[in-house]
Amino acid sequence: MPRLYRFTAAAVLLAAIVASAPATARAAETLVVYSARNEQLIKPVFDAYTRETGVEIKFTTGDAAVLIERLAAEGKNSPADLLVTVDAGELWNAAQRGLLQPVKSATLERNVPSHLRDPEERWFGLSMRARTIFYSPQRVDAKTLGTYQALAQPAWKGRLCLRTSKKVYNQSLVAMMIAQDGEAKTEQVVRGWVANLATDVFPNDTALLEAIAAGQCDVGIANTYYYGRIVKERPDFPVRLFWANQGSGGVHVNISGGGVTKHSRHVAAATRFLEWLSGPKAQAHFAAVNMEYPVNPAAAVDPLVQSWGRFEPSLINIVEAGRLQPAAVRLMDRAGYR
Repeated sequence: MPRLYRFTAAAVLLAAIVASAPATARAAETLVVYSARNEQLIKPVFDAYTRETGVEIKFTTGDAAVLIERLAAEGKNSPADLLVTVDAGELWNAAQRGLLQPVKSATLERNVPSHLRDPEERWFGLSMRARTIFYSPQRVDAKTLGTYQALAQPAWKGRLCLRTSKKVYNQSLVAMMIAQDGEAKTEQVVRGWVANLATDVFPNDTALLEAIAAGQCDVGIANTYYYGRIVKERPDFPVRLFWANQGSGGVHVNISGGGVTKHSRHVAAATRFLEWLSGPKAQAHFAAVNMEYPVNPAAAVDPLVQSWGRFEPSLINIVEAGRLQPAAVRLMDRAGYR
């Protein structure tokens, strides 16, 4: 079981955010967060909030499914005030199981676009990533690329890399394709992907991107932030990004997000924390540390991420990634996508 940590603010951490602290800090409180985000990605943000407001953050990290089961098992005795996960499908699952409560907040409604939050206001996107097409510029002319669906065409036979269907990111992608095109058409596409595979599926996006660079395949689908982590260290990495489905539904986007737990003892304080996380300054840092995009349009985008150019995202509400995920899993199994 994950260990529970308690952290206070570092003296100079995130000075740009801290400098905006209000003159009258709130009385000291403590919030407990269950987070599926890695410690190194969330601790600096939590520390900044502690310094700015005096509110201490205790958090435990772990796999989203494990944390959700823990919340369910703890029931009214749970110490958690917020759940933060890395996929809308996990947030949808937690909400459907009655583990999150609706939050009425004009600030969150203003800062988080409607398609990146729960229509019933039980969870809200806090950062956004795109899952798009990557290719070798040595072996692929970008003019031949277009959509996820087109990667099922015979021209890509023996040239495609995919991550395993067992991971939630591809499950959410296929769920959103079902939402746009229906099950029958989406199943044809997935069967075409499987027929076009150059090699076995990969356990993660980093391995997939490295395979494109090494010549094992020419094209693949991955989350943008994995690419960002690589090119930040290796600017000459021989793989390029292509924005999928521009003019035909938009590129698939997903979120890291959070919600207030059903049995939180500090609902008002937890809501204030979510509001703070959705603000431009916190957003800029929360997204940049993981090479993601802010959900708040007013927030600054990391220069490397911004260098990839503007894109048209899918505006289908991300709640469909959760609602249609069981159908997506069954579809991928029927299509032989392992």
